[in-house]
Amino acid sequence: MTNCKKKIYLSGPIMDEHPELAKTWRERAKEELKESFITLDPMRRNFKDREVDSANEIVDFDLQDVRDADILLVNYSKTSIGTAMEVFYAAHDLGKFVVAFAPFPFQECSPWMVRYCTKILPTLDAAIAYIRDNFITRHVY
Repeated sequence: MTNCKKKIYLSGPIMDEHPELAKTWRERAKEELKESFITLDPMRRNFKDREVDSANEIVDFDLQDVRDADILLVNYSKTSIGTAMEVFYAAHDLGKFVVAFAPFPFQECSPWMVRYCTKILPTLDAAIAYIRDNFITRHVY
């Protein structure tokens, strides 16, 4: 039987984020989504930021995850160049659906993130609920 679960890439700050903060929301998202989705967590790889020999690998593997994903779940809690580039690549170049959560009002969001995120919600829980409501295939018999 073929796995029909959609894949979700967990995009958000890593390099300039406290490691525990970068990890905690991803762990919660994976737990909440595991029944109906496959999550792609960039932190599953053990690369070290700011090391020349892994910089290209970090970007290449993250971009491959973005290509493999059906949806991006984005932690937009703070400005992150990598996150912004993943969002732009996913939405602009690949036409992917991008669901973000941000702990500040819409008016404080970058126009670029507003333009390239399909939906920006106030919390991770709201983003997960939105994904569940709109992307779980329900069979009607």
